[in-house]
Amino acid sequence: MDFAAVGKKIKELRKNSGLSQEELAEGICTQAQISKIEKGDVFPYASTLYQISQKLGVDVNYFFDIGTTPRLDYVQEVFQQLQIMRRNLRYEEMMDIVRAEEVNPLFMQNNKNMQLLLWHKGIYLYEVDKNLTASIETLQKAVNITHVKGKILLEREIEILLTIGAIYFKENIDKALEVFEEIKGHLQVLPHLNDYTIKTRLFYNMARALTRLNRIEDSNKYCEDAIKWCLHKDSLYLLGELHYHIGYNLELLNKPQTAKTYMEKALTVFELQEDDKYIKFISNKIKELESID
Repeated sequence: MDFAAVGKKIKELRKNSGLSQEELAEGICTQAQISKIEKGDVFPYASTLYQISQKLGVDVNYFFDIGTTPRLDYVQEVFQQLQIMRRNLRYEEMMDIVRAEEVNPLFMQNNKNMQLLLWHKGIYLYEVDKNLTASIETLQKAVNITHVKGKILLEREIEILLTIGAIYFKENIDKALEVFEEIKGHLQVLPHLNDYTIKTRLFYNMARALTRLNRIEDSNKYCEDAIKWCLHKDSLYLLGELHYHIGYNLELLNKPQTAKTYMEKALTVFELQEDDKYIKFISNKIKELESID
């Protein structure tokens, strides 16, 4: 662990936040202790580092990564590029990055960094090569490369399981639901969730799977729980999709007027987000529902 690198980053973030050492220390430790931490003379207890991270507005794992990963800035840039390629379905470019970094010691010699490459390689194997077996095996390897048996799953490991569930959703709906149920169990024992959208995504995907299995009431329950979670987090993320899905479920149950109410709520969210992709589609759905007596 590079104590000096962690201390340097804490000092940098403290100054960027306009805090003195005394102000950062308040309610956590002494000013003298903060001074020693910033100089790299000592490394704080995990509980102290967590409190410091909360006051500075960063994930505590950020400090552990800085202390254990050389050139963290480079690794983060690679991850950001992979995310961009993945979200924009630019799988060939994504795989080009994976191939280039597979021989980079920063990734070869660090399981957590190699996990990033395996994760995106698994996605490529399914989306481009159409090789379900190789994809799932690679994604499971990505989970196992950092997971310690008997320990709770880390957030990234859970994210990779979500990817596995999403792939099975296209191939085997029962298997997809089985994976989502497993993820739900892991989330229930996770003491803290830094990326709250994981729970939103899980519940939304569970709802979609349950609709496919004609378990409409169960599907709506997950949508409702996800909506409550979004509101609790003051987030619009997937809020429109969740309201639309309840509306879609109600339409399947032949309840057009109630379905229309949820479609209208979905439309409001998408209009706030200026998401033209869904606005026209849902507007037409509302008109269709209005024409039903």
